[in-house]
Amino acid sequence: MPSEPIHSRAAIHGHPLHPALVHFPVAALIGLVGADAGWILTGDAFWARAGLWLAGVGASVGWLAALAGLVDLVTVRRIRHMVIAWCHAILAVMLLSLASFNWLLRLGEPEAHILPWGIYVSLLTAGLLAGAGYLGGRLVYENAVGVVTREASERQTRH
Repeated sequence: MPSEPIHSRAAIHGHPLHPALVHFPVAALIGLVGADAGWILTGDAFWARAGLWLAGVGASVGWLAALAGLVDLVTVRRIRHMVIAWCHAILAVMLLSLASFNWLLRLGEPEAHILPWGIYVSLLTAGLLAGAGYLGGRLVYENAVGVVTREASERQTRH
């Protein structure tokens, strides 16, 4: 772990926005796989409507979280120089593009495209989500990106 944490520029009172926002699209896009499975197993239109909403929330809030992450990626030199940060960003853009496509597939007729494309795109998105999440975790736990320690916070307030 580096000696000094890497502070986020996209933060409110020192609390980074990207890790605060990212939990919502992660939950929605993983839930989308469950909603698709529910529709496939039961044929109940409820699951198709739930999938439409989960896809929409996952894509839209995901892009907001990505914007906060992008601010840090391009404005914080130590983050910008990390290959793992760029890999995380590329996977995130790929998965959010697929999530947006999945949402558009479902607009109008939520049940029409669940088989075969909706479930396929949902599963592919979940796989990319796992990869991006793994890399994001490495950024936090191995490189202290967005981590504020008590010592660093006290040093920062004295300056």
